[in-house]
Amino acid sequence: MMLSAMFFAATLLATGPVQDEPEPVEDPIVEFLLQSVAAYVQPTNTARTEVAVQQLRAAGFEPVVETFQGGNARTGPMEGRNITAVFGPEGAREILLVAHYDAVVLPNGELADGVVDNAASVVGIIEAAKRLRERPLAHRVRLIFFDKEELGLIGARKWVEAHGLANVAAVVNSDVAAFGDTLMYGLNNGQQSDEAVRAVRIVCAERAMDCIGFPNYPPSDDRVFSGYGLPAAGIERETAAVPTVSLGFQDLVGAHQMWLALNGVGGSGLAEGFVPRVFQVIHSEQDEMSNVNFETIYLAGEVYADIVTQLDADLAD
Repeated sequence: MMLSAMFFAATLLATGPVQDEPEPVEDPIVEFLLQSVAAYVQPTNTARTEVAVQQLRAAGFEPVVETFQGGNARTGPMEGRNITAVFGPEGAREILLVAHYDAVVLPNGELADGVVDNAASVVGIIEAAKRLRERPLAHRVRLIFFDKEELGLIGARKWVEAHGLANVAAVVNSDVAAFGDTLMYGLNNGQQSDEAVRAVRIVCAERAMDCIGFPNYPPSDDRVFSGYGLPAAGIERETAAVPTVSLGFQDLVGAHQMWLALNGVGGSGLAEGFVPRVFQVIHSEQDEMSNVNFETIYLAGEVYADIVTQLDADLAD
């Protein structure tokens, strides 16, 4: 997640509220999800690439690794790797189901475990794809796992540079979906994204689940597709932006606290010295397996599949 945890840590003193957890899932599934997420704890992002490729193959997909050159002023030139897999009807426009798989480098020079941000989302998307593969869809679905998000959405921009957006019907992005049963979604991806937001709200209503829309939601790879990152890719924003929504999970209290931290007017409304749990975890040594709830990943797989299914039907109409 591109939102800097450091800002909040510098301005607020961290505390940790008791968290509500989702209903438990069967032990064999929990163990499988546990192993799937833990596999991303690697010393390098290149090693994380191999994990994602292996998991896609194990799930019956045919992943393709696309390399690109990208870095920033601090890192210098470096190679990145986006991973894609596609399924669904031939010749149809595509709904992209995306997440970044890279982890941030910590101040000590080591790679964060990066399981909350963002391996859990990757595993949740693979679970969603397994369900979607069995459903009759009007659009092809393309999974994309982006590299170098933590350096400035570089992988997403490079993918747009290489492929364009003419064949993209919509984009569903997941960033930080590791604990809790409350779905958070962004409302700041432009008017063209109303259809994507509507699909989220329909699924939330049908499932009678807690969902919170954020007028101001942390930027992730979604911003490249909604238009904010397009000029840097040499694409006109006004003519190329597509329906886009960014999703994440937290517990209900934490989601409301995060909403206040980002959207509070005239003061956040949070108690003095308080930091929402997610801001304590991401981009830190605390982004570890103890902060991952595996029922949440199972839930994300179900919910993301339902959102793409609803969006597919709406766009087909």
